[in-house]
Amino acid sequence: MEIADASSSSMEEDTPSVVDRLDSGLAGRIFNYLDEPMDLACLTAVSRSCRRIVVESRCFKDLCIRICPEVSSFNSVMEEDKKSIFGGLSSSKDLAWTNLNMEHRVYGKLAHELIRPPVEKTCICGHICASSTDNYPRESVIFTLDPRIKKNRRPSYWSSKGESSRDVSETLTYRLHKKLSVVHEVKIRPFQGSYFQRGTPIYSANAVRFRFGYSISSPGIKSSVMDGSMSSDRSPCEDYVWTYISQEYPMLQEDELQSFKLPRPVLCIGDILQVELLGRVQRQEIDQLYYICVCHVYVVGRPLSSITFEVQGQPRQYILKYLGHQGHPEMPFEDTSGAASQEDETGTSSDDQDSDEDGNNNFIFDSDNQDSDEDGDINLFLDSDNQDSNEDDNINLFLD
Repeated sequence: MEIADASSSSMEEDTPSVVDRLDSGLAGRIFNYLDEPMDLACLTAVSRSCRRIVVESRCFKDLCIRICPEVSSFNSVMEEDKKSIFGGLSSSKDLAWTNLNMEHRVYGKLAHELIRPPVEKTCICGHICASSTDNYPRESVIFTLDPRIKKNRRPSYWSSKGESSRDVSETLTYRLHKKLSVVHEVKIRPFQGSYFQRGTPIYSANAVRFRFGYSISSPGIKSSVMDGSMSSDRSPCEDYVWTYISQEYPMLQEDELQSFKLPRPVLCIGDILQVELLGRVQRQEIDQLYYICVCHVYVVGRPLSSITFEVQGQPRQYILKYLGHQGHPEMPFEDTSGAASQEDETGTSSDDQDSDEDGNNNFIFDSDNQDSDEDGDINLFLDSDNQDSNEDDNINLFLD
């Protein structure tokens, strides 16, 4: 009886599964219908054959591209302290499998990041420049980073130079916290000149458009402080490569934080945001010139701390790079909720102190502490370094 049981057990182990009976290409196409990263990760723990098909079919890469089509811009992947992989294939079978596994891990991590919700703080790190400024530094673009309507008992806003034509546009350029960010929407509040002008005019733009990208000349240099007019022989876009350009959104002539939602969450490849303010609607009574004025700019999204990118060669090759735990430094975020700093109904600001003096306006964002349970779930399947050698063999089948 015992011998029969052993023989039966052996036969069950040798019996191919439903997946084994399928052509690997067909199975890969079926697996690609899964649209949740955790579903794919769990599938790889079912059996060796399931894991092999998921890796060889590059299911995680395809899922990332479906979530954010910008992912298709990447030509290769690499992990920290490991060699870049172009194309993911090699003449050596073992090396090819190693390359596919690395690609699988990196895109698995990216897929998880792409579906996480936005953080509560703005993605903007600082300002770079404005295409023009009327009265620098009193009306500098730096004031658009502060959600408060008044600062030091004075209105807080940026103002363009005056123009006789409605058609002249302006740009505000900012640096984001990380080289890769998932952006959901951008919020802008026009300035209402009720403090020193009759009729409470609102100096909004006619429309807005957003550009995301990176700097060619100084990709690793932090924000430089620039205000005033751009050189007449140099386009504001000259130093930038734009990896995503949004549609135009009409802006209302209203004194409120207006939300401009992108059609879908966008993976912004680069740490540069340029806000294009298209056309003018309000003329100033004193000089009869048209101006655009902005109180606050706020970006809703999530900076990616553990994943970045590099640009190499000509033509440009975009390399997606996983940093591991080295990519989680503490990162300051400003409080842009404005809940405690907005003016009350009497017009008196609840906080007239500089943000440098108010420690409550500064927050520390540490991505290691965000959604730690969620991270642990996917790391169980994607990171073999975190696995104990005594853990269940079904999980280790997935791992290197």
